Amino acid sequence: MSTGELLSIEPQELQFPFELRKQISCSLLLSNKTDSYIAFKVKTTNPKKYCVRPNTGVVSPRSTCDVIVTMQAQKEAPSDMQCKDKFLLQSVVAGPGTTPKDITPEMFNKESGHNVEECKLRVLYVAPPRPPSPVREGSEEGSSPRASVDNGSAIASEFKAASRAFAEQHEPQDNSSETRTLIVRLTEEKNSAIQQNNRLQQELDLLKRGANRSSSGIPFIYVVLVGLIGIILGYLLKKT
Repeated sequence: MSTGELLSIEPQELQFPFELRKQISCSLLLSNKTDSYIAFKVKTTNPKKYCVRPNTGVVSPRSTCDVIVTMQAQKEAPSDMQCKDKFLLQSVVAGPGTTPKDITPEMFNKESGHNVEECKLRVLYVAPPRPPSPVREGSEEGSSPRASVDNGSAIASEFKAASRAFAEQHEPQDNSSETRTLIVRLTEEKNSAIQQNNRLQQELDLLKRGANRSSSGIPFIYVVLVGLIGIILGYLLKKT
């Protein structure tokens, strides 16, 4: 933290997690240590590269103010990841009730007799934070790292193949609502086919039971007829 008579500035270094083709921002916290209104102005040696909001402002007595510094997206990275850009924050005591609209360049002119406090800030490029690598819970000690890699590759290949097959069977995949409608319709047709199959199975069972009863009745009638014929023949033989 930089501590002056008027403002304390935190941090004193502007650290940017450098990434190509990406805007990166960092913030400065300005704290007014006095009972007066403090006007400030932020300058940089490379104004086309950075955007400062606000670049001028007023900090009320015993209060704070946030300044956001945004570095524009960079197409190339410096070979040594060193940055020579600098910032200068100027502060001066302002009159009571001063607003940002009341700030003029003359207020920060030392030659006019103003007591201007200055703080130089340098720029640092830092490595962007890395996401934590996933670690499978319950992994066995002594397992081969190569085997884990191969297993992961095999799972990924199977997943891609399954996704490709599903896409070929259920095109188009662009509209999720159409896909859900198709799945619902196929499910209904499947359930209807199952119900119809059950009905046909029941009818077939009934026909089989009827046929069994019919086939079992033919011998009984035949026995009765044979018995009647035998009685009649016996009666006629007795007559003769």
